[in-house]
Amino acid sequence: MSNPLLQPILQDQNTHSGRWMVTIFDNDTNTVDQVEDVLMLATGCDAQEAAIETWEAHTFGKAPVHFASQSGCEEAARIISAIGVKTEVAPEWQD
Repeated sequence: MSNPLLQPILQDQNTHSGRWMVTIFDNDTNTVDQVEDVLMLATGCDAQEAAIETWEAHTFGKAPVHFASQSGCEEAARIISAIGVKTEVAPEWQD
């Protein structure tokens, strides 16, 4: 009886199966109003959520502000960083 030839499946090490997130970092340049406005524009959140996330970034130095696909997070980060706010796009959890 012949043995079937098994072909290994190679997985891309850069593949991530879960959600992604955008984190913003506090700075001394932007006003609270500027950050809240850009968060609402970039993520579609309401004023209350934008205020909470802005307070968190100011108080703790950083805050997660958006969870979506990698491309959705990259687009939100692009909009946010356009006003000078440092952003980071990363997997929500490491696989």
